[in-house]
Amino acid sequence: MKTTAPNALLARGLIVILMILTLLPFVSMLSAALAPQGSYPNGLQWPADPQWGNFVKAFEVARMDQLLLSSVLIVLGVVPVSVLIATMAGYGLAKLTTNRYRWLYLVFVFGLTLPFEAVITPLYYEVRAMGLLNTRFAIILPLIGLYMPFGVYWMRAHFLNVPHDLTEAAQLDGATRWKEFWLVQVPLARPAIMSLTILLFLWTWNQFLLPVVLVQDPMQRTMAGALGAFQGQWGTDIPLLCAGALLILAPTIILFLMFQRQFVAALMQGAVKG
Repeated sequence: MKTTAPNALLARGLIVILMILTLLPFVSMLSAALAPQGSYPNGLQWPADPQWGNFVKAFEVARMDQLLLSSVLIVLGVVPVSVLIATMAGYGLAKLTTNRYRWLYLVFVFGLTLPFEAVITPLYYEVRAMGLLNTRFAIILPLIGLYMPFGVYWMRAHFLNVPHDLTEAAQLDGATRWKEFWLVQVPLARPAIMSLTILLFLWTWNQFLLPVVLVQDPMQRTMAGALGAFQGQWGTDIPLLCAGALLILAPTIILFLMFQRQFVAALMQGAVKG
């Protein structure tokens, strides 16, 4: 007990320090967002007269309502399709692939090593050749493909940990592979599917590079991608820029706070093993 207590205090102290370091940039942005428009906030300093109207002004000038709709449409186009394909592909690689075709899994592992920046140039010309440049499909279709390696890797790791006895029991009851997948495997994979959905939502919502390169109209981009145009127009107004950035971050923070238990449960459940 004498050695456990100091270790527990040290662990809690480290957690508190990490929390402070994590929250400090957000507190600094909030203090800057509440400063008078046109001013230059001097570090972490709470203004004497907080200007909460800066958030309303940023919402109006950036047309956040249209950006919110655009981001929702892109998320709805990317996340459900990506999760569905990744779930089916992960199940196939884990349960249906013979040793002869195990190399297919290495293709997806190789895709994890490719950063977005390495494929952005050929992706631009490919999207332009398809006639999708400056449309939301220029963001949706590439993101579905770019998320596949991680999504398949994530779901395959889960299905590998599902006991084979469940598959045999379903087959003995007369279930086809398709029924077994939907009635047995998918319900068991709900924590892994939910955590993958949250991750893909966060990545899609905060996607910046692809919208800026492939779409010129800021109203066709994600909210994070439109921040580049907002910065170009209001880059000298630091309070307004910080207020706009916090408005863009708000949905992702709210979503994570709502589903943090499910997300942590999926990680603890072993979805990343294998």
